[in-house]
Amino acid sequence: MNLEQVRLILEEAARITNHRQFVVVGSLSALGALVHPPPRMVQSIDVDFFPKLDPDRVSEINMQLGEDSEFARRHGYYADGVTPGILSAPAGWEARLVQVPFASGVIGWFLEPNDAAVAKLMRGDPHDVEWVRAGLAAGVLSAAVIEARIPTVIDCLPKEPASAAARLRSIVGNT
Repeated sequence: MNLEQVRLILEEAARITNHRQFVVVGSLSALGALVHPPPRMVQSIDVDFFPKLDPDRVSEINMQLGEDSEFARRHGYYADGVTPGILSAPAGWEARLVQVPFASGVIGWFLEPNDAAVAKLMRGDPHDVEWVRAGLAAGVLSAAVIEARIPTVIDCLPKEPASAAARLRSIVGNT
């Protein structure tokens, strides 16, 4: 996907919710900080986001722009409205959001790529690990920054940071 597609779905979400600011947190958050992210980092067809000032409005977004919506059938991608509570992000992630204002007045706040990498390593899904691997190989992520941020994650199970750090070591050892 590309930033233009993210813009379109955020503008549709603005129309639905009457909110103008959205936080993009999934794989496609790379589009906010990187002009040309590695293709493996932007393969997703779902845009994970929430209204910045009213994150509980995601059910409306999912109903009208989600996987089974007319929007998805027409465009081939869809919204996956999430809430900040599902993120296993490092401390201070909100202050590092990357702001992308669009001409329409909608503003995308994109998770900083290293913060996204931490969240992905915490989750540990093979697609998430591959996203991190691609970012490290392309030099758009920093293993040192990711390693330093992993222990700062608060919303997680006790053993998850150690597992995330082990995943990072595995990637760095195989890159």
